[in-house]
Amino acid sequence: MELSSNKSFSEQRNHLRQQIIELQPSGFSDLALQIFRYQAANNPVYNSYLTNLNVDISRVQQLTDIPFLPIQFFKYHPVTSGRLSDPVVTFESSGTTQIKGIPPVASRHTLFDAELYKSVSKRIFEEHYGALDNFHILALLPSYLERNNSSLVYMLDHFIKETGSELSGFYLHNTNDMLERLRMLAANPDGKKILLMGVTFALLDLAESDTDLSFLVNIPDLQIMDTGGMKGRRQELLREEVHDILTNAFGTKVIHSEYGMTELLSQAYSNGHGIFNPGYSMRVLLRDVNDPFSVYDHNITASKTGGVNVVDLANLDTCSFIETQDLGRFGQQKDSFYIMGRFDNSDIRGCNLMVI
Repeated sequence: MELSSNKSFSEQRNHLRQQIIELQPSGFSDLALQIFRYQAANNPVYNSYLTNLNVDISRVQQLTDIPFLPIQFFKYHPVTSGRLSDPVVTFESSGTTQIKGIPPVASRHTLFDAELYKSVSKRIFEEHYGALDNFHILALLPSYLERNNSSLVYMLDHFIKETGSELSGFYLHNTNDMLERLRMLAANPDGKKILLMGVTFALLDLAESDTDLSFLVNIPDLQIMDTGGMKGRRQELLREEVHDILTNAFGTKVIHSEYGMTELLSQAYSNGHGIFNPGYSMRVLLRDVNDPFSVYDHNITASKTGGVNVVDLANLDTCSFIETQDLGRFGQQKDSFYIMGRFDNSDIRGCNLMVI
């Protein structure tokens, strides 16, 4: 597989970028195959991986034919596609877990095109929840804010600015200020939706504190969203256990969730009960737990559990085909999925990754 020339690369990239921005559901598979061929030629790490697998690019005709790059490559190699300019930022995973005394290694994902990331993530959110300028977003993300290279913080900073609300903002440890803003909104509703988005351990700490949260039932448009992750602060729990605690404490019927990670620029969202729907630029496939090259799509029975493979078209400048360490199964609705847990001996990290 021969790397393309710089001129050809630039023309191809701009064409693919525009297609990602304008993508409609019916064009997903075709665009994914175009991006596969582009990255097979222009991504040295992925190119080497495909070469070692003896992959014949011409025989890859559908999503399930595409080899997915194991996510661990982001720990040890610069995964980039093409000759790109200086990066905007390099995101890093939290790397909070050690396995058998081995120091954790953070995954690194380089962002070269901030406007593409912002455009894709905004469209995904608004297609699930409505216009951002109709929200107040209160982000309770202490562990993320203690780092300056979190992809979640980068995305939410953009969302908060897009709300145009003076009440939107981040909170590190000042939950009292956040609660005062919520009380103000409870007493003086303005018709906007309110999204309280928090890392799991921080939401649990608040739910189990002595703080009186009963006033939250007076906010009809309040949505609580769990981004997942204990970050080594608390014992890992089943999602169902966490959401039972949170619904009781916050007086809401469901807990929303976000599925994302350092290595992905697209997101999936759940409106409750652990059922995720991927954004327009993202698809989840499953692989056999004993054979990583046996990949199947949503046509297979929903009860089957497999390793989660993610197609993320927004990863145009890195790799769009990621073999994660998550275990999942498909939901009844087309493209929907559940996250069941993680493979043994994999890092416990990321957004909404609760062990079983």
